[in-house]
Amino acid sequence: MVRKSIEERLAQIEAQRKTLKARLGKQERKDDTRRKVLLGALVLHRLGEDRDGEFSKRLGEWLRRELPGFLTRDADKELFADLLKASTEDSQA
Repeated sequence: MVRKSIEERLAQIEAQRKTLKARLGKQERKDDTRRKVLLGALVLHRLGEDRDGEFSKRLGEWLRRELPGFLTRDADKELFADLLKASTEDSQA
């Protein structure tokens, strides 16, 4: 059995390190996405719930005030058009 040189072993360990680092990055992105989805689900649930009308109303007002400055892509703005439209309807009422 031929023993690997120190350089070969170091290269192998470095390759394993890169693989593990990539796997860790992928898991961190996956966890971040899951957190965002769950937080968004909570916000949408509270907006649609009438249990605490004042909180839901204030949350909706805050979102309508903050979202236009946060959303930069047209596709994202279209995605939230129903929520943003409620802002103009409220101000006209």
